[in-house]
Amino acid sequence: MELPLVVGVDGSDPSLAALDWAVEEAARHELPLRLVHASLWERYEGRVPSFARERPAGDVLAQHIVASALERARLRRPEVKVSGDVLPEDPVSALLSAGHEAWSLVVGSRGRGELAGLTLGSVGLGVAARATCPVVVVRGGERNRQGVFGRVVVGVGDLPHCLETVRFAFREAAVGGSALHAVRAWRRPAPGHEGPRTAADGTSAHEERASANLDEALLQAVREHPDVDVTRTPVEGPPRQVLLEASAGADLVVVGAMRRHGRHGLQLGRVAHTLLHHAQCPVAVVPQRV
Repeated sequence: MELPLVVGVDGSDPSLAALDWAVEEAARHELPLRLVHASLWERYEGRVPSFARERPAGDVLAQHIVASALERARLRRPEVKVSGDVLPEDPVSALLSAGHEAWSLVVGSRGRGELAGLTLGSVGLGVAARATCPVVVVRGGERNRQGVFGRVVVGVGDLPHCLETVRFAFREAAVGGSALHAVRAWRRPAPGHEGPRTAADGTSAHEERASANLDEALLQAVREHPDVDVTRTPVEGPPRQVLLEASAGADLVVVGAMRRHGRHGLQLGRVAHTLLHHAQCPVAVVPQRV
């Protein structure tokens, strides 16, 4: 049985942007799409007696949100198999539970009722920092969301933890016919801790190591996806800033997030956290078990 792509819907504009992106993603991967709307109306309005004639307002609104989202998805991509559910839970818990049996989770940058000035809503942050499957937060400019750049950017971290992130990025590039830009950021050590300053060819030894790390991290994925056009770029600078700048001309930026066994709460890391708040394109966070 194929795992579905799961998208959270709540009727807000960011939610609709996430839905549109998820429909296209499901079509690219030929996956079923599951729409999830989390509603706690029963908690606040009480359960309705079986003999009651009128449905409570919260139930009507929840069903309307899902029905409208289903219609929008089917009109956009009739070939995609779409289903929808209203779950009596808080949004983060509902999406995390759905993620246990999902190809990936897709959410908007903000939800209905959250402050317009927020760069990232609490639901997107909570899901991206705790999910067991990849999470895509749909944000950024319209051109980035529509995939006009034909470019996926992946931040390559330390081996072996970055391998799942790299594989995810290659799959996204392959199904979208996009080029892949693999970035490895490096920094010069503080004065007195430099070690060898230059390699044999005159380049920085630190840059050479970053380039070698890129080659090693990409080796297996390149063999699996030989048709993907890959650019390898070691860049001097803070990883957060390097990837933020790269996101301006990308359709998707992919980063990893460590999930340490036995630890609870948000587990994102500085790079993923910064991109989720400020990237100019959708951001995929791929969990890395440590």
